[in-house]
Amino acid sequence: MIPLISTRLRQAQPDGGCLEQAKRAERHSLKFKQLVNSLKRITRVQKIIINNTVIRTKRRFSKNRIVVKKFRVNNYIRVPEVMVIDEEGNNIGEKTTAEALQLAESKGLDLIEVSPLAKPPVCRIMDYGKFQYEQSRNQQKAKIKTKKTETKGIRLTFKIGQHDMAIRQKQTDKFLSQGHKVKIELRLRGREKAFRDKAREVIQGFLDGIETEHKVEAPIKQQGGTLTTIINK
Repeated sequence: MIPLISTRLRQAQPDGGCLEQAKRAERHSLKFKQLVNSLKRITRVQKIIINNTVIRTKRRFSKNRIVVKKFRVNNYIRVPEVMVIDEEGNNIGEKTTAEALQLAESKGLDLIEVSPLAKPPVCRIMDYGKFQYEQSRNQQKAKIKTKKTETKGIRLTFKIGQHDMAIRQKQTDKFLSQGHKVKIELRLRGREKAFRDKAREVIQGFLDGIETEHKVEAPIKQQGGTLTTIINK
């Protein structure tokens, strides 16, 4: 009778192999989730194979990234005729693509299609690595020129001293030299609101002391107890 009871108890207990498989599956699922989360932080496109499945991550671009335009070079130029610019920048006229390639190879340089929409397309003879460097530099300069301007704020007080005013004038000179707009603000408090004309004189005196050449974009105006004006270079 005793062996029969022990056999039934063993049958009632869960199978150890099933438990181990369940735990193993849970561990694999957790690792897979961690891997997917890590892939989301990758900034470049990559292909990763997991269990014969290709996972392609999303492409993310930095805001400050400079994308260099791609140009067709040498044998990748498919048009029959091109306008050729030599390595010194001289226009040497129209040539067949084969002749232009032969000319570039004889000089140890590359043939680069710089204006594909022209008729015929314009190609330049020069080193492709140097050409890419020039393009990158030009895009950097263009980005600096088109940099978004900001409106900086300078706050004055009704009883501002000469030392504090000089410091704020230097700050304004710095902002203007960087190409930013400057908003000058003077807030009146309590009984100061009765002397608005005097407050305008304080702002005008501040503007007269700015060394950097500037122009008034928005004249002095009053909103409640605050007087403001905006200047730029």
